[in-house]
This record gives sequence, C-alpha cells and structure tokens, in this order.
Amino acid sequence: METMLIDWLHQLGTLEFWEALLEGFEGLGPLVPILLAMVESIFPPLPLIAIVALNVAAHGGFLGFVYSWLGVAAGGTVVFLFWRRVVKRFFWKLASRSEQLKKAQQWVSHVDTASLFMLAVLPFTPTSFLHLAFGISDFDEKRYLLTLLAGKSVMVAMMALFGQSLLSSLKNPVYLILAIAIWAGMYWVSRKFCKKHDLD
Repeated sequence: METMLIDWLHQLGTLEFWEALLEGFEGLGPLVPILLAMVESIFPPLPLIAIVALNVAAHGGFLGFVYSWLGVAAGGTVVFLFWRRVVKRFFWKLASRSEQLKKAQQWVSHVDTASLFMLAVLPFTPTSFLHLAFGISDFDEKRYLLTLLAGKSVMVAMMALFGQSLLSSLKNPVYLILAIAIWAGMYWVSRKFCKKHDLD
C-alpha cells in the first residue's frame, strides 16, 4: 500500500502524467486546465510551472496563461479564505496555541503591500505559507486578495513565457537557452527576496 502511494506521488511529478490527464479530458474545455492550476494551491508539491507549460502547449500562449491564472487565483483565494473565515473565525482559540502560527502571524506585521506583491510574483515563494500567515493575521482581506491576484498574473505570465520558450525550442534550440535563462533568473531572484524576508 505504501509503495503504491509513493509510486502515485512520483507520477504526479512527471510531465507524462499531466499530458495524459489533459488528453483524457479534452472534451471538458477550460475546466481541466483551470482545475489543475487550482489544485496546486491546495496541494503545493504539484509542479505549477509544468502545469502552466502544459496548458500553454495544449491551448496556446494566451489561453494557457488565462486558464492557469484563473486556476491559481481561485485556488489561492479558497486557501486564504479557509484560514481567514474558518480557522481564524471559529478555531482561533485552539489554533493560537501553536507557536508556529503565532510566529506566522507576527511575520505579517513586517511585510508591506509592495513586498507582498513581489512575493506573489516570484514563483519559488512558499505561497501556501503566505495564505496561512495573511489568513490568520489582521491584514486587510481585500488588499491581500487584490495584491495576490495582480502578483500571480505576472508570475503566471513568466511561467507561460517559459513554457512557450520550451515549445519553440523544439524548432529552434536557441529558445532552450532563453527558457533556461528565464528559469534561472526566476529562481535566483526568488531565493534572494525570500531570504530577505526570512522565508528561506
């Protein structure tokens, strides 16, 4: 049973798995690509950059971006509202006993809107932590969601560009260099910014 679970989790990280999944649900239109990107917000180990690249491959640059962004935005909103409207409202007396949750709540007080936007833009930021920390904080709900949606639109656009570059590299290997440069740049900036905000 344990081996089967490990094998299944390993498959989730392969491009072939997502490719087969998309092909199997082609008739459902945009529903599957949106849901795939949405599920990543709930289950962070899923490779979002692979999902976005897959959506771009299946639906083209523009629609791939739109479907991916809608999924990321919906998933992030659901997770944030779960922490804000459910945990904080009904279970905070119990949850507040956790030192980790208290530290997460205190961390938010050192983050302004501009920094939040940058954290939302950078693809290697632990977004699930952002939803948790801001969800249990007193940070303005509307401001968080608008900043998140704006930041994630830029992040998904960068990922879509990465995916488009990978597709183009099949015809012209020069684009592979561009794809690697985009990936490396996103990773380097993400690590630096996360370290600055104690998220490394």
